[in-house]
Amino acid sequence: MSTTADSHLLTGAYALHALEPAEEAAFERHMAHCAACAEEVREFTETASKLGLAASVSPPPGFKDAVMARIADVRQEPPRAVRATPLRRRPRAVHWTLAACVALAAALGGTAVWQGQRADEARTEARAAQDRAARLDAVLSAPDVKVLSAPVDAGGRATVVVSRARDGAVFAAAGLPTPPAGKVYQLWFDVDGTMRPAGLLPDSSGTVLMEGSPRTATAMGVTVEPEGGSRAPTSKPVALMALPG
Repeated sequence: MSTTADSHLLTGAYALHALEPAEEAAFERHMAHCAACAEEVREFTETASKLGLAASVSPPPGFKDAVMARIADVRQEPPRAVRATPLRRRPRAVHWTLAACVALAAALGGTAVWQGQRADEARTEARAAQDRAARLDAVLSAPDVKVLSAPVDAGGRATVVVSRARDGAVFAAAGLPTPPAGKVYQLWFDVDGTMRPAGLLPDSSGTVLMEGSPRTATAMGVTVEPEGGSRAPTSKPVALMALPG
């Protein structure tokens, strides 16, 4: 800020805390002797505060860039001197700048809400992963655990661990062929001849807690399905094993 006229143009940026520390300090010295700028800042701050109390939504892609481009295109006029009149009409360019600042505050507020939502989702996912790991350990360490392992015709080996007391089953794969692009291994429980989805195998070699109860199942199978899995098998099983009783 090199001139008083330049200082008059920084009211919106000051209200949104967008100035560098040196600029902010210099503007505050200017505002201490400029009633017009003090009023302008007060109005901007009140508008931003009211906006913060409203429900925020995530801004669409590119919204912030569009707002910033609009701010660059519109030059704010210096505020008029304060007079003892009931209502002071604001210059048109100042209206545009105020609208741009409000829109920017909305965009930043929406971003904060989005970040908070992502943090909540991450915590939920972490708790779910910890719960799955605890249930997997409970099955593997159960006193009644039974294990069945067999080679897979296409290559590799499949192992299933069942605990009737824990009402759970764990599937482990070693060296299975990598499924084709866009495909995934899906696990199934065979209940009275009907295959019931029991989760996806995230890797060709890995261990996973099967979804659902094995209580009424007599066998389990593995098929190759589209990413995301299927409601019913769409291919021949690459592995089919009786569940230990």
